[in-house]
Amino acid sequence: QVQYVESGGGLVQAGDSLRLSCVASGRTFSSYAMGWFRQAPGKAREFVAAISWNGGWTYYADSVKGRFTISRDNTKNTVYLQMNSLKREDTAVYYCAGHNRPVYSINIHQYDYWGQGTQVTVSS
Repeated sequence: QVQYVESGGGLVQAGDSLRLSCVASGRTFSSYAMGWFRQAPGKAREFVAAISWNGGWTYYADSVKGRFTISRDNTKNTVYLQMNSLKREDTAVYYCAGHNRPVYSINIHQYDYWGQGTQVTVSS
């Protein structure tokens, strides 16, 4: 079955960096766009970043633009989220998700498969 496994979360201080990884299996990883979403306590899950099937196009939420970078390595079935200059408001559970098409979107309903999430906590 399709499986996505995130890692790399943790507790950091404001201004620090983290890199999240998501390893995929059970699906032709290189055929689909991938996305990162996050969910803070008491809030809805929100879009963070997305990348097309070959990494040629990326898109970011305004709140993370210039600080976060999404990338992928199709030889390793892995998508990454490099997070720099972290802020307290970045605290959330971060999820990777597989889109149902090669080209990305920010529409959460177009992502078919989800990882279990990894906690990122930013303290001031």
